Amino acid sequence: MSPASRIALVAAMAIAPVFALATPAAAAPIVYKCEATTPIGKVSATLNQEVTATAPATVAAGGDVAVVVDPAPNKVPAKVGDYTLKQVKNFALKVPVPANSTYVSSSLSGGSGVGEATVTHENGTLVLRLSAALAGGADFELPTLTVNLKAGSSGTIESKLGGTSFADPGLTFIATAQTILGDVDAPTACYPDPNPALTTTTIS
Repeated sequence: MSPASRIALVAAMAIAPVFALATPAAAAPIVYKCEATTPIGKVSATLNQEVTATAPATVAAGGDVAVVVDPAPNKVPAKVGDYTLKQVKNFALKVPVPANSTYVSSSLSGGSGVGEATVTHENGTLVLRLSAALAGGADFELPTLTVNLKAGSSGTIESKLGGTSFADPGLTFIATAQTILGDVDAPTACYPDPNPALTTTTIS
C-alpha cells in the first residue's frame, strides 16, 4: 500500500462522534485513543467531541439522581485526504452505571441523522447504539441521554465513561473508506484517556 493510502486509512479512523458525562453546565472535549484493524495492520488515532452534562451536586441517601448528557452537533468529513469517506457504521458507546448507585432507567431524546438510536442496560453498563450508518459529509447530532439512578447509602456517585484499553473498549465502530484498493472496512476500538470523573454527586 502506498504512503498516501496509509495516511487515508489513519485519518479515516478519527471521524466518529463521541460524547461524555462532563462537569455540570460545562462543555469539554473528551479524548479517545483508538486502534483500527486494517489490511496494513493496527492503525492508531485519537478523536474527541465537546458535550455538556448535568447532575445534582448532592443527594440524600436513597434519593433520585438524574444525569443528563447533551452532545454537540457534528459533521462527518466527506473526504479523508484524497479519498472518499463512505460511512461510519456499527457505532456503540458504553457508559457504566456509577458506583454507589442503582440503575433505574434511561432514555434518549432529540438527535438527528443517526437513524433510530437505542440505549440498553447490559450487566451494569449502558450501551448506546445507532441503527443508521453515518455517511461521509453528513450532519448529525447524537441524542440527549438521561440516566436515572437511585443513590446508595453513602459516598459519591461519579459518572465516568466506559473503556480502559483497546482490549476493553468503551467505543467501537467500523469506518469504511474508499481507497486505491477499493472499499476498506476498519473495525475500531477506542477508550478515553484520561478518563476522569466528569460529574460528581455527593450522598449526604
